[in-house]
Amino acid sequence: MHAALPITGYLDRFSHRPGETFTAHIGVRTPGPARASLVRVISGDPNPAGPGLRFEDLSSVFATDFQGTHQPIALGSYARIEPAPASNPTTPRTWTALIQPGLPHVTRTVLAESDATAIVTLRAGSVGAQAELSWPGGTVTLQTDTPLRPRLWVRLWLCADPTTGALLLGQTDERGTTVTVSAIAPTLRLPSAGTLLIAAETPHAPTNHFTGKIEEPALLAGTIATWPNALDRAPLPIVALWDFGLAIDSQTIVDIGHQNRHGALVNAPTRAVVGARWSGTEHCWRHAPSDYAAIHFHDGDLDDCGWHASFTFNVPASLRSGAYALHLTCADGEDWLPLYILPKRQGPHAPIAFLASTFTYQAYANHARGNADSDYMARMQEWGAYPHNADHWPLYGRSTYNKHADGSGISLSSRLRPILTIRPGYLTFNDPLGSGLRHYPADTHLLAWLTEKGLDFDVVTDEDLDDEGVDLIAPYKTVLTGSHPEYHTPGTLDALSAYTHSGGKLCYLGGNGFYWRIARDKARPHMIEIRRAEGGIRAWAAEPGEYYNAIDGQMGGLWRRNRRPPQQLAGVGFSGQGKFEGTYYRRLPASYEGELAWVFAGINEEIVGDYGLSGGGAAGFELDRADPMLGTPENTVILARSEDPPKSFVTVHEELLGASNTISGENAPDLMRGEITYFDTPSGGAVFAVGSITFCGSLWRDGRFDGPVSRLLENVVRRFAGS
Repeated sequence: MHAALPITGYLDRFSHRPGETFTAHIGVRTPGPARASLVRVISGDPNPAGPGLRFEDLSSVFATDFQGTHQPIALGSYARIEPAPASNPTTPRTWTALIQPGLPHVTRTVLAESDATAIVTLRAGSVGAQAELSWPGGTVTLQTDTPLRPRLWVRLWLCADPTTGALLLGQTDERGTTVTVSAIAPTLRLPSAGTLLIAAETPHAPTNHFTGKIEEPALLAGTIATWPNALDRAPLPIVALWDFGLAIDSQTIVDIGHQNRHGALVNAPTRAVVGARWSGTEHCWRHAPSDYAAIHFHDGDLDDCGWHASFTFNVPASLRSGAYALHLTCADGEDWLPLYILPKRQGPHAPIAFLASTFTYQAYANHARGNADSDYMARMQEWGAYPHNADHWPLYGRSTYNKHADGSGISLSSRLRPILTIRPGYLTFNDPLGSGLRHYPADTHLLAWLTEKGLDFDVVTDEDLDDEGVDLIAPYKTVLTGSHPEYHTPGTLDALSAYTHSGGKLCYLGGNGFYWRIARDKARPHMIEIRRAEGGIRAWAAEPGEYYNAIDGQMGGLWRRNRRPPQQLAGVGFSGQGKFEGTYYRRLPASYEGELAWVFAGINEEIVGDYGLSGGGAAGFELDRADPMLGTPENTVILARSEDPPKSFVTVHEELLGASNTISGENAPDLMRGEITYFDTPSGGAVFAVGSITFCGSLWRDGRFDGPVSRLLENVVRRFAGS
C-alpha cells in the first residue's frame, strides 16, 4: 500500500461565486505532468442499476496543465516556541512538565530544546522518564526505568548544571511515587538560544509526537534534588512557563515568564480539556480556566496541510450555479475535487436552492469504518466506483467519527486536506439492496433528479449560510436539504429559522438532521469542532468536564440538549436507527383528503417507497418523527408513517429513561419510525419533512426517476417553487 495517492488535493473553499477564484493545492506521488479540467457533476452513483456516474465535460470552460509535485503531509500536533535571546550556556536550569500519557507503552517526546550545537530532549513512556542531551563534547542518556501508567498524571523534570556536569532526571506521580536518576557529564553544554518544541522533537522536521495531555511545561532557573508534589508549580525561579489555561480559544500558548516567549500550536491539538487540577466543580472552562490548563496532543492531528498552490480557477461570470468538480489526471491515476458554484451575489436566482451539507461532509471526512473488505473492493472495481477507501489512507487524517491512537475522540476536522469521502462514486457500504452511498454522493440522487425534472436550482452550502445568514437564502422560494444535514452552527439554525418564519418554504429531505451542535472560528474557517456530550448516538463520548467547545466556549453535544430540538425547525427529529437498510411508508388519512391531499396527487398506492437505491427502502437507516413535547408545531400534519422497521433498528438513546421507559411515555419500539410531515408558518412559509436518510435514494425506480416517491417530491417542490 502506497503512503500517498497517485494524485489528489484540496481547494481553498468548497464554494465560490462567479468572478471569484478557487485555489487548488495538488500533490502527486511521482512528480511529473498533470492536468485539471472542469466537469459538472450530474450524478455520483456508480451503481449500474441506478443513474450511474454522470458528468458534463466543461474542459472548454476550464482546463490547465501543470507540473505535479510531491507534497508531504506531516501528521501530529505540537507547540513551537522560537528562540529567546541568548543565555549563558553555563547557567544551571531545569526543564519540567506535568503529563498524562495516552500511549504509555511507547516513548514519545514531551519537551525538546535545541540550538546549533546542543540538544536537550525530555521523553516519557515505556522506560518512564527519559532524557537525552548531546553537545559537541558528548552525549548522555538517562531514564528512570519506571513505566508510566495510563490516565495517571506525572511530573517530569530534568536538572542540568554545566558548571559541575551534574544531571538529574525525575518523575513523581499524583499519588506521590517518586523516582530519580543522576549522572555526571563533565563537558556538558546546554542550548543558549534554542528553539523549543512541546510534544515533538527536531524543529526542522518535527517527529516522535507525544499523544496525551501536557500541562505547565516550563524552563526554570537552577536545579533541585526532588519535586515536593507532582501538582505543585515550579519551586524554582521561572524563566519560561506556558500556562495553557490562557488563550484557550486560540492557537497561541502564553508564556507567563519574564521573557514573554509565547508560542504557536501546530496541527490543532485539543484545548479546553480538563487538567491535573480539575475538581469537577466547574464544567465550563470559561468559568475556571486554571482547571483546564492542559492541552491534549495527538500523533494523528492534522490542520492545514500547508501545500503550495498548484493552480487557480477563476469562475467565469457565465457559469451557472451548481455542483462541479475538477478532474485531476496524471500518468499514475486520477482524482476529483468537488466544488460548488454559488449564484452571483446580485442574482438572478433560481426559485430553488439546494443547501449542500458541507459541515456534515466535513464531520465525516475520511471516516475509516473498517468495512472495506474483499467483497466491498470487488463491488467497487466491478462498478468502476471511486477506487480509494478512507480505511486504507490514514495519511490524510481521520474523521470526527474516529478516535485518536489513545482512544480519545477526534473533535476537530479540517477541510484543508484531501477528503476521500467527498468524491463522486465513493461507496460507504457494500449495500446488498442498493448503492451504499452516503453524504456527498448520496445527495447527487437529489441533484440528478432535479436536473432530470427540469427544475431550475442554485446551490449554496452550510459554510456560506453560516457566513452570510438568512440573506443568502432569502431570495429563494424554497430551500431543499440533502439526505443528512446533521451538523449545524447557531448561525445556520438561526438563518433557516428566520427563513421559514419570513415566508420561506423548507424541504427537509433527510433524517437525523439538525442534530449535533458544532463550533466554527471565523478566523480559521476551515476548521469545525464537535464535543459529543450527554447522550445521542455517538462514535465516542466526550470526557466528563470536556463538554464545552474550545472555539466558542459554548456547550457542545446535541442541539436537543441546547434547547433547540430538530422538531422546532423541521417538525421531526431523530428517533430510530439501524443498519443501512430501509422499509416503506404507509399513507395516513390526511394524505387522501383535506387541504394537503395535493401532496400525494397522482399517487394511488397506499404503500410508498418499498424500493430504492439506499438500503432498499425510502424509510431507512436513520428515522425522524414528530413530537409536540420537543417542539413540533401544533398545526403539523402527519401524512405518512413508516412501518416494520428492520430487526437491526433501535430507539435512540436520548429517548430512553431506562431499559423500556421513554421520555415521551410511548413504548420504546414504537419510536423507531419515520414520518412525512407538513406545517405552515404564520408568515406564509412552510416546512415539508420526510423523516428518513434514505428517502432520496427512492427517487429512482426501475431505471428512471419515477414512481410514488418521485411524484410525491415533485408535487411538493413544484408547489413550493411556484411552477
